[in-house]
Amino acid sequence: MKNKVSCALLGLVSVILLNLVSVSGLQAAEPIGLTERVEWTKSQVKGSPEPPSPYVVRVAYPDVQFENPVDGKTIPGLGKLVVAEVAGKIWLLDEDRKASDKKLVIDVGTKVYGVAVHPEFRQNGYLFVMSISQDRETEVGSRVSRYEVKEGVASAESEMVIIEWPTGGHNGGCLGFGEDGFLYISAGDGSGIADELHTGQDVTDLLGCIMRVDVDAKSDGKNYAIPADNPFADSQDARQEIYSFGHRQIWKFSHDRQTGLMWGGEVGQDLWEMVYTIKKGGNYGWSVMEGSHPFRPERERHAKLIEKPIVEHNHNDFRSITGGYVYYGDRLKELEGHYIYGDFDTGKIWSFKYDSGKVHSWSELADTSIRLVSFLEQSDGEILLVDYASGLLHELVKAPPVTEVNDFPTLLSETGLFRDTAKLLPEDGVLSYSVNSPLWSDHATKFRHLAIPGKGTIDFDDVLYPETPPAAPPGWRFPDGTVAVKTFAVELEKGNPDSLKRLETRILHHKKMDGDDNGYGAQVWRGYTYVWNAEQTDAVLLGKDGGDVEFVVKDKSAPGGQYTQRWHFPSRSECTLCHTMASRYVLGINTLQMNKEHDYGGVLANQIDTFNRIGLFTEPLEKPAKELPKLVDHRDDTQPDHLRARSYLMSNCSHCHRRWGGGNAEFSLLANKTLEDAAVIGVPPGQGAFNLKSPALIVPGEPERSLIYHRMTLKGLGKMPHIASNIHDQPSIELIRKWIEGLPEKDYLKETGVVSGDSN
Repeated sequence: MKNKVSCALLGLVSVILLNLVSVSGLQAAEPIGLTERVEWTKSQVKGSPEPPSPYVVRVAYPDVQFENPVDGKTIPGLGKLVVAEVAGKIWLLDEDRKASDKKLVIDVGTKVYGVAVHPEFRQNGYLFVMSISQDRETEVGSRVSRYEVKEGVASAESEMVIIEWPTGGHNGGCLGFGEDGFLYISAGDGSGIADELHTGQDVTDLLGCIMRVDVDAKSDGKNYAIPADNPFADSQDARQEIYSFGHRQIWKFSHDRQTGLMWGGEVGQDLWEMVYTIKKGGNYGWSVMEGSHPFRPERERHAKLIEKPIVEHNHNDFRSITGGYVYYGDRLKELEGHYIYGDFDTGKIWSFKYDSGKVHSWSELADTSIRLVSFLEQSDGEILLVDYASGLLHELVKAPPVTEVNDFPTLLSETGLFRDTAKLLPEDGVLSYSVNSPLWSDHATKFRHLAIPGKGTIDFDDVLYPETPPAAPPGWRFPDGTVAVKTFAVELEKGNPDSLKRLETRILHHKKMDGDDNGYGAQVWRGYTYVWNAEQTDAVLLGKDGGDVEFVVKDKSAPGGQYTQRWHFPSRSECTLCHTMASRYVLGINTLQMNKEHDYGGVLANQIDTFNRIGLFTEPLEKPAKELPKLVDHRDDTQPDHLRARSYLMSNCSHCHRRWGGGNAEFSLLANKTLEDAAVIGVPPGQGAFNLKSPALIVPGEPERSLIYHRMTLKGLGKMPHIASNIHDQPSIELIRKWIEGLPEKDYLKETGVVSGDSN
């Protein structure tokens, strides 16, 4: 009775206070979620469950930086490097590690994928560049040109076009001279998905092959000649330039400086990334095979014998291989004779030694955060790693010795994140949070937590690289030891919340880099998965390779009243596919997503205002949350379709489809961009047409011709999003269809998908 009276009096006082505020003309105070910060001091998430990598990377040229470099070569006998940027600038750099500047050789004015230096450069100054036309109407848009460099500079007028071939979904991306003095050129299959043009086994065109031409001679009116021993040199039924074929996309090849053996990294499609030795006349199987595995075995093959990869990686570890070099430097003697290569998406670097047709010592060298787009072999045999995102040149060095033994928690209950793991009650100082527009995860319900250790604070809107605001929203920078936590649960009986079963808890653990104020935003975040036991009392750390599970879901609307759902637990490498530098690493904890009310034990209060109030930001914010931008909830049908659609695309697609995000289609789905800036309206697809009539990424008013919508409706090959989901998000598919149908003819180009601060 006493408690009831107390509550009644408290309520009466609250009413009186609100009336006084109203009478006085003052505004009512914002709801308060948390009044003070409680420090999280129980963290046991330290180090890594894996043995430390034997090598790490360090910046080799700390005073020189490029803008999205894609390739580089050494100039024989001059002690200089030539480095190509994707936008078309070619630079000259001294090999001396103390070099502090670079010299512009030429800006070719279009996209560049590869560069090569003539073996006799000191005498003739010939520089070869592989470029891709920016004109989308041009079918023959891939080109190799020769420029003449004089006193370190080349003019556009010196260009001599060597060879051209059709552009398409994959454009290869490598040039190089062999020991025979001939120029080798890689060309991708020109297709989108699954070699839809069937060029892989077609030797009548220059797609899906490696060419070899003699650029020191001319023949038949061409600026090159065909080497007499090319495999199709005497054929009337094949392109004589072809050296090998059946390639999807060789991304960087090299010639062993001692043995002459040619190595190439082949970017796969569904499941595999391969390393090959490239042989004259070799058929590398695409698209009958993907590596050593059948892909479309029913398709016609040009030659029965198909070369097998020397090694191959499944997509748990590699997603976009970058071919490398055999190492002959002096710094790392233990790696002498090892072929060193890596992966663009995951940043992993591997090596092996190849002797008498057998692979030895195949192992991971380093697990990095760089976007490894190319390797560069220097004149002394040392190998540089070219980082597309930072624009810096790195090198491998031995990892420092381990000074402490770490017992990484194998149970979720051992992490220090939860006071009661079975009830999912967070430890003191661990905050629950929610987002405006959640990522679709096959009907999963998610429980989110953020753990900032000790007195650590967040630098608000401080991560600006690589795409700087306002082109891309800024990100938050977190202190060392931060852990972001997300638990996934699925109803085993649709519509029955009591049937909710936890499947996994994923954590992202932040380890601050040495010299974190690096100027380009690189961070180290490691992803781990804990799989819940059947009793739902605890979760066990999953191995680095991930895994899969199937379970039955009761659903009255499904045939037979149930369906089998397959759930994929991501490998640790797969976590890096979305949590990239371009996406600011932590996808949901940013201003656009966190600017919303959250339930703090029955009190709804804005999360950003709450964080600011309890001192979780390094500097107090100058503006209240209502003056900051935000996304809408794409599931909220009271919001405008345009804002809902842009929010969905932002939260589900933009971590890849943004500048340098990893998606190989060149458009952006960031909600802060206008559709005009996003390059999606009326833009032809770069990765296949899927048999649609005159398709574009978005055709206003016509979803059936819009690739963004069409791919959402697919199953299996070509489906988007292509990772982390096996079930269609039907309400969102319908939202995107309705949005595209209703796009107006004039106004939509100038609209963003963000609610601005003055609109809150």
